[in-house]
Amino acid sequence: MTEQEKLIIYLTKFEISNKKIESVLETLEFSSFDNLMRSGELSKFLSTDEFHKAEQEYDKMEFENSLVNMQNSGIEILTIYSKKYPKQLQNLPDRPLVLYAKGDLSLLDRLAVGIVGTRMPTNYGRIVTERFAGELAKSGIVVISGLCYGVDEIAHRKTLDVGGKTIAIVGSGFNNIYPAKNTSLAKEIEEKGLLLSEYTPSFKPKKYTFPRRNRIVAGLSNGILITEAAFKSGTTHTKEFALEYGKDVFAVPGSINNTKSELTNHLIKTAQAECVTSPEDIIEFYGLEKQAKKQKVVEISFEEKTILDLLASGEKDMDELAEKSQIPVGLLNSYLTTLEIRGLIRRMPAKTYALV
Repeated sequence: MTEQEKLIIYLTKFEISNKKIESVLETLEFSSFDNLMRSGELSKFLSTDEFHKAEQEYDKMEFENSLVNMQNSGIEILTIYSKKYPKQLQNLPDRPLVLYAKGDLSLLDRLAVGIVGTRMPTNYGRIVTERFAGELAKSGIVVISGLCYGVDEIAHRKTLDVGGKTIAIVGSGFNNIYPAKNTSLAKEIEEKGLLLSEYTPSFKPKKYTFPRRNRIVAGLSNGILITEAAFKSGTTHTKEFALEYGKDVFAVPGSINNTKSELTNHLIKTAQAECVTSPEDIIEFYGLEKQAKKQKVVEISFEEKTILDLLASGEKDMDELAEKSQIPVGLLNSYLTTLEIRGLIRRMPAKTYALV
């Protein structure tokens, strides 16, 4: 790790602006980070409070140990000087100067779509988000989101359920996942996908960190999909970043009587987003339709195809499926569960099954 990288890691801990830190990097020449901290040169770039706090809390041994501890806990630190730093972020304005990562960094090199929206989706929003996340993931697209309530967690969970890959950008440190109830989901993403943050592991979430997280979601994604969101919501930040960065923006239309579809309907109406009514719209947009169809054929067994063919004519209950498919009830229940997890069928309130 270079001396410049150590400086970045240390100063971002105190929430010093990227602009100030970049000014230090561009202006000062120093032989070591330790010498710079002891020289007082930083006082020319930081406010009095910032400088005193950074100077008073500086302990070379403690800082070096913290880097080792992060490494031992599986955290990889990527600064703007790192070879593994995401190319998609390198030239963006207000890029994160440092990223903390847990998981599979190779996912940063793959086609990715960010799925964002309301924290309190309607049943329609939940169904739509699950359908899009599941199908996009099965087509090989990496699903990116912010690990928050609602659309975020639905997109992450569905992607994992179908065996897909997902990247979660969190607005806090890894030791303070928000919301706390998604801590286990974060752990699963760490093991099966990638967890990213621009904040040190102990950093607690703050109101402003979530809009800032959204710029990374937009920056890492080839396109942003908004499944359901009110006109005035945090999703607008992600949309604005996506448009500013020249990313593709997709929106799912909703009822004109549903306030949680105001943003998506508005974006479609004003031609700020592509109207999408099925996952295939996005899959075809990126030229993956042939690959997706081939993958789906390989994954479906003869028994599963029999069930899907029966449901093609409408909803059916367990008894009717068992009678017409001639599949033993025990096995039939297993196949139905698998098809539901894959996002191909849905269990209805009347204890019937239907195609998604």
